[in-house]
Amino acid sequence: MAEKTLMEIPVAQRELFDKGLAALQKNNLDYAVTLFLQVLKAEPAFYECREALRAAQHKRSGNRGGGLFKKLLGSANTLTSGRLALRTDPFEAIQIAEEALNQDPSNMQAHDLLADAALQAHLPKTALLSLEVAFKANPSDRKLAEKLVEAHTQLGNRARAERLLRDLLAADPGNPALNERLKNLLALRTLSEGGYEQLSSGTGSYRDVLRDKEQAKSLEQEHREVKDIDVVERLIAEQETLLKADPENPRILRTLADLHLKKGEFDRAIARFERILAVTGLNDPLLLQCIRDARLAQFGEAEKGLDPATEDGRKALEELRQRRQDFLLDDAKRRAEANPTDLLVRFELGELHFKAGRMGEAIAELQKAQNNPNRRIAAMGLLARAFFHRGMNDMAARKLQEALKEKPVFDDEAKDLTYHLGVVLEKMNRPQEAIEQFKLIYEQDIAYRDVMARVDQYYASQG
Repeated sequence: MAEKTLMEIPVAQRELFDKGLAALQKNNLDYAVTLFLQVLKAEPAFYECREALRAAQHKRSGNRGGGLFKKLLGSANTLTSGRLALRTDPFEAIQIAEEALNQDPSNMQAHDLLADAALQAHLPKTALLSLEVAFKANPSDRKLAEKLVEAHTQLGNRARAERLLRDLLAADPGNPALNERLKNLLALRTLSEGGYEQLSSGTGSYRDVLRDKEQAKSLEQEHREVKDIDVVERLIAEQETLLKADPENPRILRTLADLHLKKGEFDRAIARFERILAVTGLNDPLLLQCIRDARLAQFGEAEKGLDPATEDGRKALEELRQRRQDFLLDDAKRRAEANPTDLLVRFELGELHFKAGRMGEAIAELQKAQNNPNRRIAAMGLLARAFFHRGMNDMAARKLQEALKEKPVFDDEAKDLTYHLGVVLEKMNRPQEAIEQFKLIYEQDIAYRDVMARVDQYYASQG
C-alpha cells in the first residue's frame, strides 16, 4: 500500500479531516486528535492526516505537561501488544503505537514500533515521520540508521540512503550485510539512471543496462523483479540445486515459494511454505498468512476462468465460492489454534462463523475478540447481531448501547450500530424507542439503508 493524498480518500473521511483541522486551529485539541484517529483508522495510509495528528498530539502534550512516569507506565503493556500485533498485522501495530503516542508523543519506543510497522506496510513517509524524530534523539543508534536507509530506499531517495549506508560502513567497513545492501542500492540506481525504460519496453535487457552479468544475476535474485518465465525457471532450478545440498534450509525454501508464486504455481508455493513450518517446528503467523494469501490468489485465478453467463459457469462459481468460504474458516481455525492469544484472528473466526450461520461458535469467538482495543466496537456490534439471531433481543440491545457509548463521533460504524439497535428495539415491541434511533440517522444521512422510508412512514402514521 502506498501513502494517499487528500484527493485519494473518500469524501466522508475528507470531511472528518477538515473538521479535525478546524478543531486544531481553534485549539480544541482533544476533539482534533479524536477526529484524526478516526480518519486514520479507516485510511491508515493518509499521510497528511498523520502529520496533523502528530502536530495536535505535541501541542496537547505541551499544554498539559508532566506525568511522564504515568505515561511510560501506561504505555508499556500497549507497546508489548503492539510488537505482538506486528507479527500478523502491521496496520494494527500502527494503531497501537498511536495509542502510546497519544499519551506521550515523544515516546521513542512507540515511534520505533510505528516505524517498523509502517515499513512492513510499505508506508515509507509514515515511517520517516517517526524515524526522523527517533534518530534525532539517538543519532548514534545504528539500527535506527538502517531503518532510515530502508525508508529512503522505499521512497526512492537513493542518494540519502546511500549517504547513510556509507556513514554506517565508515564505522564498520567489514560488515557484509551493509556492503551487500550498498551494492544492491547502487545496482538499483544504475537501473533507474541507465535505461530501465528500455528494459520495460522490451528493447533492452538487464545485461545491457548493468553491463555486468554477475551484478544482473544478483539483482534479479535479490529483488525478484523478473517477469520473464524462462528467467524465473532458471532461478528455480538454481535454488533447487542449492536445496539438494541443504534440504532443510528455510531461506532457500522461502525463495522457492516466492518464485513459484511468480509463476502462478500456487500448490507448489504452498508446499514450500508448509515445509518451512515443518522444518522450523514453529507456527509462524507470517508464514500461515502467506499460505492463506497464496490459496486465496489461487481461488481468484480459478474464478477468472469461469463464465457466470452460463448455467454450468454459475454452478461452478457457486461451488468455488463455497470452497473458498470453507477454506477461510478452516484457515482461521488453524491460525487461532497456532496463536490462541491473537484476538485479531479470533475476530476473523467469529465473523466467519457468523456468516456461516453458526451463532454459538460466533458468540464464543467474538466475546474474546472484543478485548482487542482495535476490534472492540466491531466485535461488539457483530456479537449483538449474533444475540439477535438467537432471539436474545435484550442482550443484543445492551451490547449495541454499550458499543455506542464508546463511539466519539457519529460515523458509518455508529450509524450501523444505531440502525441495528433500532431493529432490535422494534423486534422487542418498543416502537417509540426504535424510531428515535432511526431519526438519529435520518438527521445525518437520509439515504442510509431504508431509514428514510421508516421515518417517513412513522410521521405519515402520526397524521
